[in-house]
Amino acid sequence: MRPITGPLRQHPTNPRYFADGSGKAIYLTGAHTWSNLKDLGATDPPPAFDFDAYLDFLVEHNHNLVRLWTWELCKWAYDEAVQHTSPFPWPRVGLGPALDGKPRFDLLQFDPAYFRRLRQRVAAAAERGIYVSIMCFEGHGIHASLAPWCWDGHPFNVYNNINGIDGDPQGTGRGLAIQTLAIPAVTHVQEAYVRRIVDTVNDLDNVLYEIVNESGAYSTSWQYHMIDYIHAYERTKPKQHPVGMTFQFHRQLELRGANANLFNSPADWISPNPEGGYQSDPPVADGRKVILTDTDHLWGIGGNNAWVWKSFCRGHNLLFMDPYREREDPSKPPYPESSFTEHLNDRTDLDPRWEPIRRNLGYTLAYAERMDLDRALPWPTLASTGYCLAAAGQQYLVYLPEGGKATVDLSAAAGRLQVEWLDPESGQSYRGADARGRAVRRFTAPFAGHAVLFIHK
Repeated sequence: MRPITGPLRQHPTNPRYFADGSGKAIYLTGAHTWSNLKDLGATDPPPAFDFDAYLDFLVEHNHNLVRLWTWELCKWAYDEAVQHTSPFPWPRVGLGPALDGKPRFDLLQFDPAYFRRLRQRVAAAAERGIYVSIMCFEGHGIHASLAPWCWDGHPFNVYNNINGIDGDPQGTGRGLAIQTLAIPAVTHVQEAYVRRIVDTVNDLDNVLYEIVNESGAYSTSWQYHMIDYIHAYERTKPKQHPVGMTFQFHRQLELRGANANLFNSPADWISPNPEGGYQSDPPVADGRKVILTDTDHLWGIGGNNAWVWKSFCRGHNLLFMDPYREREDPSKPPYPESSFTEHLNDRTDLDPRWEPIRRNLGYTLAYAERMDLDRALPWPTLASTGYCLAAAGQQYLVYLPEGGKATVDLSAAAGRLQVEWLDPESGQSYRGADARGRAVRRFTAPFAGHAVLFIHK
């Protein structure tokens, strides 16, 4: 792993990537799982998450990025299995029971233990060379989990806090208004919470921020405001870090946000939805934003090795929503219905179904660190397959979705180049015969199935 040197910023000449403190382009990839900041589970209190073992897992798979999840509901359910969440940013001080039977929250105070945990986990990741995207808010649970806990479990429910803050004055039972700018008292509490996050981690170099996970199109102005708010507050601090905006999901299609909302935002990085081909034929990253394409926003739980290599060759950074130490039952419905809580509660082994994606994410990082990423561009026309990341004249990384033969335009390269093949399924690499530049050359994979071709000086 490369040491982390300075906060990330958009690369000045290759804005598909971030640059570190040395100015070198940094490709980001990794796996994230739901309980990596807050403990989740069917028991109260929920089982503790072994974060050190999780970091070992990321390092073992050659990952350098983790999305650190938060949850806004203290109690919630996507099926008959009710889940519990802890800890929270605000202390539970009493003055009558909340709807879950515990003391009410004081939203004008902070619980130091929560922010100690946040800092400790971000700092521990930095020691392993891993960047951390801190999720500030979570929207999916509010609009998609089951009543009544989708709102009865929220600290901004007027019956759950001692401050009289009512995040659902219209009585909808969902509280979507808290992720708009409609309730100034709520926005004030959210801004104070964001400031506390920034104060907690500002001196650390491995930080990115994400405003909210999968809050619908109604949240656009609120997310823009929060992005600007973090940018403005960090300008008063020694260090500035990238702020991201991700897919605006909602079960009702009319309440989903388009990818245009992400590209038009003040965010430094984005994670789009499937529109435009991000699942099967990713568009070329054009540098308007750093794109962290995330299987969470494309499938929920899903993805495949072809997606990994197609996305990498099109100039994207990659994230994988990882069930981690939970088993996947293919007979169950996809996330976020019943399989979601099964993932949280059945912690018996590491599901081998997703191991190929985990390993191939690590392979992409290995190639990114060998390439001149400051100059590497997605260049579909250089390869007959349409998937090529190239520092033209020096390095060409080509993906062959069907394997077999491919042509690569090496006209910009002079002299002899080395040829290397990777079998994405086995991880085995093969040395090919050297090639010469100044022409279009044909290459044939030495094994069956899809293949990765690396041609370099």
